Amino acid sequence: MAQASEKPRSSWINLIVDFGPLLVFFLTYRHFSPEDDANGMGVVLAVTKGTVAFMIATVAALIVSKLRLGRISPMVWLSTVLILGFGALTVLFNDPFWIQIKPTAVYVLFAAVLFAGLAKGKPMLRYLLQSAFEGLNEEGWLKLSRNWAIFFVFLAALNEVLRQVLSFGGWLQAKLWVFTALSFIFTFSQIPMVLRHGMGDTKDVLQNPPTDQ
Repeated sequence: MAQASEKPRSSWINLIVDFGPLLVFFLTYRHFSPEDDANGMGVVLAVTKGTVAFMIATVAALIVSKLRLGRISPMVWLSTVLILGFGALTVLFNDPFWIQIKPTAVYVLFAAVLFAGLAKGKPMLRYLLQSAFEGLNEEGWLKLSRNWAIFFVFLAALNEVLRQVLSFGGWLQAKLWVFTALSFIFTFSQIPMVLRHGMGDTKDVLQNPPTDQ
C-alpha cells in the first residue's frame, strides 16, 4: 500500500519542470520581438514580457513538481528564488542584463555550494537533489559533486562569453538549445562513473540532471 501511494517519477514531468519555463520565455520573447527595432526599445519590451511569462511559468512548474512528483528539490527551490529575484529586477529596470546574468549567478552559486561541501568531505549534490540517484555510494556522490561543480564553473564562464558576443536573441537561443544539449551530454558522460559506484538504474541519471532552468 505504501508503494502505491508514492508519487510517480515521470521523465516528461521532469522535462516540463526543468525546461518548460525557459521554453515559455523563449516563445514569448519571439512572439513580441519586433522585426525592425532601430532604437532597441522593442527588444527591451519583448524581454520584459518574456520575463513576466518566465516567472509565472516557473511558479507553475514548482506547483506541478510538488503535485505530480511529490517533492521539490532544494536545487529547484534555489533556482526559483534566483529566477524570481533577477526576473523582478529585469522588469523593474527594463534591462535584459539582469535576466542574462541570472544563469551565471545560479551556476556560480551551485558550484560554490558543491565545492564548499567537497572541502568538508560532504557530497552536497546528494542533498540538493534529495538523493535522486538511489544506490549511489559515498565515493560516487563525491565524484559526481566534484564533476558537476567543475561543469557549473564552465557553464558560468560560457554564459558570460555568450552574453558579451551575441545579441539577446542569439544568447536566448544558445541558452535554450546549446546549454540544454551540453547538460544532457555531460549527464550521459557521468553514467559509466555512477554505474561503477553502486548505481544500478540509469533512468534516474537521465531524468534528474541538475539544471538552472
